[in-house]
This record gives sequence, structure tokens and C-alpha cells, in this order.
Amino acid sequence: SVPFLICLFPSLLTKCVYLNFLAFPFFVDFGRPELLVNNTISLHLTTEPGVTVGIWHTVPGSRGAEAQGKEQRWYEEALADAHPVIIYLHGNGGTR
Repeated sequence: SVPFLICLFPSLLTKCVYLNFLAFPFFVDFGRPELLVNNTISLHLTTEPGVTVGIWHTVPGSRGAEAQGKEQRWYEEALADAHPVIIYLHGNGGTR
């Protein structure tokens, strides 16, 4: 009966394989990353009309003391300096 259900409802297979309807860890506010990760802020980028992507910007530990107490503008300027930027794409879970 399982193969019949998968043929009948193909979206059921993707839900079971990727489990993207689960947000783990539970009860975490991903809009406030400073509660989870040091020297991190939450930003939003508009990639195209109607599509906004939430990102976290984390500075390396070597700049941690410099980042203490800084506002969002400092983090944005830190992205524009000569230091390399690493982009980590975590997958399709729907959370950061």
C-alpha cells in the first residue's frame, strides 16, 4: 500500500524524505541569533521582487572583541571590507 500511496501523492514522499515541515530546534527565535551564536546579527536580503531571504552575519572570533556592542551598520560595513566572506548554504529546512 505504501508504493500506491506514493504514486497517488508524490508530495508525500518529499515531505517524508526532507522533513522540511519540522523546525528544529523547537521554540527558537531565529530572528535573534545573538541568543544562540556570539557576534551574529540577523539581516534580510531582497533577491527579487517578493522574495526575501533571511541571513545571519557572523564575524570571526578574531574580530569578536571589536564586534561587542556594535549596531547593524557596523556588521554591514564589515561585509564590505577586504576580509573574505564564506557563504554557508545549510539546505532546504526553511530555517536558519
